[in-house]
Amino acid sequence: MKNLMVGLVLAGFTSIAFAQNIQTYGIDNTHSFANFTIRHVVSKTAGTFPDVTGLITIDHDNLNNSSVKASINILSVNTNNAKRDEHITTKPEYLDAGKFAKMTFESTSVEASSKTEGILHGSFTLHGVTKQISFPFKILGIGSDPWGGTRMGIEAHTSIKASDYGLAWGVQPNAPIGDEVDITLLIEGVKSSPDHKPF
Repeated sequence: MKNLMVGLVLAGFTSIAFAQNIQTYGIDNTHSFANFTIRHVVSKTAGTFPDVTGLITIDHDNLNNSSVKASINILSVNTNNAKRDEHITTKPEYLDAGKFAKMTFESTSVEASSKTEGILHGSFTLHGVTKQISFPFKILGIGSDPWGGTRMGIEAHTSIKASDYGLAWGVQPNAPIGDEVDITLLIEGVKSSPDHKPF
């Protein structure tokens, strides 16, 4: 009986230690950005979607068990030109935020190459179309912030073809806008408390 009790206590401590190494972070949408570049005629133009929300769960013992669920507000697009931003968000041949207010990503697996790097696989939805995508990521750091919280930084890169999502602007003859969109994700997460609701 004594051995059984000792075993249960040790199992309890092991479970607590394991749980402590799995941490959930709410994406801080005041310090997170989905930046993009796209061909414009013979050069490139850039912009950002600064309204990114979601949850990141990190298993520090086994990064493969980590997960991400994120949402980007289409109306938050900023290309440093208000007229162009309105065009992008309202025109049906572009992002048409009236019908498709968000783009979303939900991971299906993580392929870790180290404790801080790997490839994230998941379902990406844009303009009502869902595709499976993969992209490399790196955890930039985890540490205390000046306000008593814990933060994590992640950088990731990928590229998509707009035409894969029913957006044909870049496949027209002599199109001034390219089809391929290069994306850089700069994400800062805040360790969640029990009542934290990032959405």
